[in-house]
Amino acid sequence: VCTIAHVTAKKMPTLHRHKEEKFFVNAEGRKEPVPSIHDPPTRELSVVVPSYNEEDRLPLMMDEALDYLEKRQKRDPSFTYEVIVVNDGSKDQTTKVAMEYCKKYGSDKVRVLSLVKNRGKGGAVRMGVFSSRGKKILMADADGATKFADIEKVEEGLKNLQPWPNQMAISCGSRAHLEKDSIAKRSYFRTLLMYGFHFLVWFLCVKEIRDTQCGFKLLTREAALRTFSALHIERWAFDVELLYIAQRLKIPIAEVAVNWTEIEGSKLVPFWSWLQMGKDLLFIRLRYMTGAWQLETRKCN
Repeated sequence: VCTIAHVTAKKMPTLHRHKEEKFFVNAEGRKEPVPSIHDPPTRELSVVVPSYNEEDRLPLMMDEALDYLEKRQKRDPSFTYEVIVVNDGSKDQTTKVAMEYCKKYGSDKVRVLSLVKNRGKGGAVRMGVFSSRGKKILMADADGATKFADIEKVEEGLKNLQPWPNQMAISCGSRAHLEKDSIAKRSYFRTLLMYGFHFLVWFLCVKEIRDTQCGFKLLTREAALRTFSALHIERWAFDVELLYIAQRLKIPIAEVAVNWTEIEGSKLVPFWSWLQMGKDLLFIRLRYMTGAWQLETRKCN
């Protein structure tokens, strides 16, 4: 199995942007070049929202997030933010829906980055992270399953990790405290899959974090640069590799309980998605162990 994992290991996905991905369209319809995570930060917070065919679920999340962010900015004028919606090659009206928020709030606060082809959730988050201007970067799912105001909880988790080694730290929202309630609503088969996945995550990759898959994670700019630069997996198991990389780099990680509601419209196909993620988990461990994958820091261009 080690040999298969090593021989079949693909090189890191290309970080090269298609020429159309080097620009975002502002509220006036003009193209502007995207910034780079290698530039000094100019905002307190960047919120990256990966979106694939999310025209129906995105408005609820954006309304809640922007309402919170605007109120917070009124309370504290020194607080600056941006929301980056990454349209991951959607086939519906995701871009059109997101652009309405860009026009309403201005392109300095809401930006839409459209990828030429679907990269997967991890690939979409990475492109958004590499185009961000924030000192801190929040990953947030487009379905709005996590109450956005809980960002204050993950911020507190990040703060409690200080002093940050090399300015790197990660705070993860967690649904682990809701596990008993979720089991009561799931079939035995889905519960078995969930426990099997959690065991594999713990056994192979990440021992310190109970819920690696909650899409509500806050990273310092330096932590985001180092971890996403080394990321190989661009689809569902990317969260696990991200935290595995963080552990290898000795980046401190906090896990913080957040409010979470299951929203209809999940892109996961229960059995096959879990099977793919299980294979990815095994290969993450083996490929790093055999040296097929390295902790490289690369620049997106």
